[in-house]
Amino acid sequence: MSGAKIPATIVTGFLGAGKTTLIRHVLENAKDRRLALVINEFGDVGVDGEILRACRIDNCPEENIVELANGCLCCTVADDFVPAIEALLAHEKRPDHIIIETSGLALPKPLVKAFDWPAIRSKLTVDGVIAVIDGKAVAEGRFADDLDAIAREREETQTIDHDNPLEEVFEDQLACADLVILNKTDLLDAAEERDVANRLARGARQGAKVVRASGGRVDPLVLLGLSAAAEDDLANRPSHHDVDAEHDHDDFDSFVVSLSAINDPAALVARLAEAARAHDVLRIKGFVEVVGKPMRLLVQGVGARVEHHFDRAWKPDERRMSRIVIIGEKGLNRDAVIATLALP
Repeated sequence: MSGAKIPATIVTGFLGAGKTTLIRHVLENAKDRRLALVINEFGDVGVDGEILRACRIDNCPEENIVELANGCLCCTVADDFVPAIEALLAHEKRPDHIIIETSGLALPKPLVKAFDWPAIRSKLTVDGVIAVIDGKAVAEGRFADDLDAIAREREETQTIDHDNPLEEVFEDQLACADLVILNKTDLLDAAEERDVANRLARGARQGAKVVRASGGRVDPLVLLGLSAAAEDDLANRPSHHDVDAEHDHDDFDSFVVSLSAINDPAALVARLAEAARAHDVLRIKGFVEVVGKPMRLLVQGVGARVEHHFDRAWKPDERRMSRIVIIGEKGLNRDAVIATLALP
């Protein structure tokens, strides 16, 4: 039906939870649908968009990938999100489904509210909100120390104040989700996985299911087609910012480190891990040129867990820039991080 609303899936989750990996898996396995992506990043370098463009998937051509870097969709709905959606809908071949990847620091509920705007409501519906969770980070206590206590307090008061900004963002993402993906289960032993899954189930909103995954590998049929119409269910998605509409990203800092071409990827990764440990870095991601190699090196880290691999060949007309985004809590010392890296 030409008048049917186009479904949209919002993929949320804290920095490094595996949102982009999950979306890439969907693109590679949902070949019967024409997809479009809206990608929002915290920081000046659009790493996630570059990763997904490298997929070169026929059912999601490059013109269907819209990147909104160095912003926050939950804060700039009118300026950024609505024009991006209107541009996608203006394509000759309109998408069958739109996937929206939020920044790892974004709150999903304000974005869900945007689907109630007259300009969007008649054309789109929120098929579902997916929260991707880094299981290892939860097991290590990177967010809340006691999700059970948080769930009880939410039921009793509906308002919770925190000094920990990581905890607050994490809880808002979890509380808005229709489906929770417990990712990176390959990093958990059986007891840790069981404990984290149970804690997430008790901390999530009523009716949300927890699905276990490794490397973001989840059947697209599980993710696309939830029919949640989340824009009609805002009251059942509690947020720390329901009373205070302000969402302050000043709790976090980010900067970009520019590098010369390197000779030893393993040595770079070791230095990045040491800098993350020494300065409590939350997220590391970027592309690096390796001397004598025709492919670019993708570097990604969550805390001191840093991974790297060659993701694609440099294009003939592409400038081989080596840049890494570093994200941490407010007060992250750029000079100290760079000194720890001991870069030439």
